[in-house]
Amino acid sequence: MIRRSLTSFQVMAKINPIQEASLKESCILVNNQDKVIGNASKRDCHLVAPDGNIPLHRAFSITFPGHFTNTCCSHPLFDFEEERQEENAIGVKFAARRRLSHELGVPKEMVTLDDFSYLTRILYKSEGDGTWGEHEVDYILIMCKDLPIHPNPEEVSEVCYIGKDKFNEFIKNVKAPLTPWFKLVVQNELDVWWNNLHQLHKFQDHVNIHTFV
Repeated sequence: MIRRSLTSFQVMAKINPIQEASLKESCILVNNQDKVIGNASKRDCHLVAPDGNIPLHRAFSITFPGHFTNTCCSHPLFDFEEERQEENAIGVKFAARRRLSHELGVPKEMVTLDDFSYLTRILYKSEGDGTWGEHEVDYILIMCKDLPIHPNPEEVSEVCYIGKDKFNEFIKNVKAPLTPWFKLVVQNELDVWWNNLHQLHKFQDHVNIHTFV
């Protein structure tokens, strides 16, 4: 499923109280080997310093306004103990289930941690508009399951299901930009993963953190 994001840290002038509260949430700071080194607010994690520095933090994606992206994107939070768990990306899976509920209205009881296949991690940085940007170790999760959705209008402006046979045409002709991490995934590994949904275990890499170009 492809969705078009509605809100982001790049649209500060339009932030409502709910979005403002989310900027106070505490993200997990990591080094470039994905080792936890502390925590910082979501706001601080996305502000670009004058020297171009953006704190590196753990994510499984985030939202950009008016951009198309993958099904669900966000961060595990430092304040939730279960989302700090490291083994087999359990903490990230807890966060993903929480955000599926928040962003797309998927009932939590319909999603188990075992429904997520954790493939690998990618490291990427985008300075965005120069004020708000991204610098994340992004966990790639895949889930194949039929679920009801009720998109949150504060998060999502449009959703669409795109079959594999029509995906390349959709990407070629889409009228809105792609989020930077999704664009990297599309250019590098998405086709391989999509062709091997029945044997994703062969493509798992929980050791290396990849830098896609």
